[in-house]
Amino acid sequence: MINARVTVTLKNGVLDPQGKAIEGALGSLGFEGVGQVRQGKVFEVSLETTDSAEATVQLTAMCEKLLANTVIENYAVEIL
Repeated sequence: MINARVTVTLKNGVLDPQGKAIEGALGSLGFEGVGQVRQGKVFEVSLETTDSAEATVQLTAMCEKLLANTVIENYAVEIL
């Protein structure tokens, strides 16, 4: 079995209202020096294979078809 992590983030230049809200909230809570916050999402995926190359192919297909909106998001696949 292979465990993996997929991290999806907004591409540079895409507005991130949730990140801006978090940035403002951190300032309100007294955290100083926070320049910019960008939000994203993380998926932990277990695959029933022992072949990391095959797992990477499957995870990439999952990202392209469902996990990421590739028009506005980037993704990174990490085999753990």
